Amino acid sequence: MRALISLLLLMLAAPVHAQTALPPAPFADRQLDDAALERKAKALMETIRCLTCQSQSIADSNASMAGDMRSEIRERIRAGEEPEHIRRWLIERYGDWVSYEPTAAPILWPLWAAPIVLLALGLLLMRGRIKRRPRA
Repeated sequence: MRALISLLLLMLAAPVHAQTALPPAPFADRQLDDAALERKAKALMETIRCLTCQSQSIADSNASMAGDMRSEIRERIRAGEEPEHIRRWLIERYGDWVSYEPTAAPILWPLWAAPIVLLALGLLLMRGRIKRRPRA
């Protein structure tokens, strides 16, 4: 019984090494040699949302998914792709949500118009209340 308890305590005390199936991406934390290309990559990475963190850009995130995306962006820019083409590819693959830059798709027009409509309604209600108020 002591041996079983000792073995159990040893297993709990032993450090757990989480291993991933894939090695880390080659350009996840390594910059490109060409400074101009690295600036392009960094500018794009700051406008792409981390899919794991959801509140950070992939430039700021330490998540492995963000590292993979940083590496993919750097490799594509090094191969000569334009940042806008890479952005379109990421949006096509992960959806509009991945980009911090809002789109003006017709489906989103009500979302953009809602604050204006609500402000106009508020002004109309306020105007009606002011007009109905008895004068002293």
